[in-house]
Amino acid sequence: MLPTMPLTEHLEVLRKMLWRLVCVLSVITVGVFCFKEEVFAILLAPKEYDFVTFRYIEALLHRCGSAFVFEPYRVQLINTELSGQFMAHLSTSFYVAALLASPYVLLELFGFVMPALYDHEKRLAVRVGAVMYGLFVVGVLMNYFVLFPISFRFLGTYQVSDVVENTITLGSYISSFTTLTFMMGLVFQLPLVCWFLGRVGLITSDLMRRYRRHAFVAIMIVAAVITPPDLFTLGLVTVPLYLLYEVSIWVLRE
Repeated sequence: MLPTMPLTEHLEVLRKMLWRLVCVLSVITVGVFCFKEEVFAILLAPKEYDFVTFRYIEALLHRCGSAFVFEPYRVQLINTELSGQFMAHLSTSFYVAALLASPYVLLELFGFVMPALYDHEKRLAVRVGAVMYGLFVVGVLMNYFVLFPISFRFLGTYQVSDVVENTITLGSYISSFTTLTFMMGLVFQLPLVCWFLGRVGLITSDLMRRYRRHAFVAIMIVAAVITPPDLFTLGLVTVPLYLLYEVSIWVLRE
């Protein structure tokens, strides 16, 4: 029999947990804010023509005997508002702090719900939490090293005419980067969501195989919603999401 706790005590525990989360997030935000040069060096790196992903692709092709190199380019970031750079610095500090604090947030949530679980439920919850966070990290890394730099290279250098020069606002860059980062972290939870739906008997691997074509269309719609309005980025997101769908079929079959 699990121990019970009055509602008022549950609310008090919740209040203390939320207060700890606010304090930790605030401290990390201030810390990130103080490391402006280092943070923005990492954040702005994917816009460069010699980003690590492109250098790795070139090195891989060179080993295969190809002399291919990516064409150098330069896209200028501009600021059009008086407080634009300061607000971008402030908002970016919060986003990065939220990302860095996510393991602590997960631990706090587990600490809140664990007393209400049986031992076997606690073991399952720990495994699910670890997989969930691992998939989130993979999604974030996928965006940073693959999706965003390739998307920026294509969209940032695309021109309808040589007389039209691309200048991207800092706000647009930060907004696109953070949105894609968190959205990719969320959509990479697809195998876990399918596993849960399979556990409660709503879907099966046979059902998912039968509706592959429908799922592909649904994945394209989701990708269109979470990405900039261009076919190139749409394709970059659709492919890994569909691969995750195939992984979900395998997970349900196990």
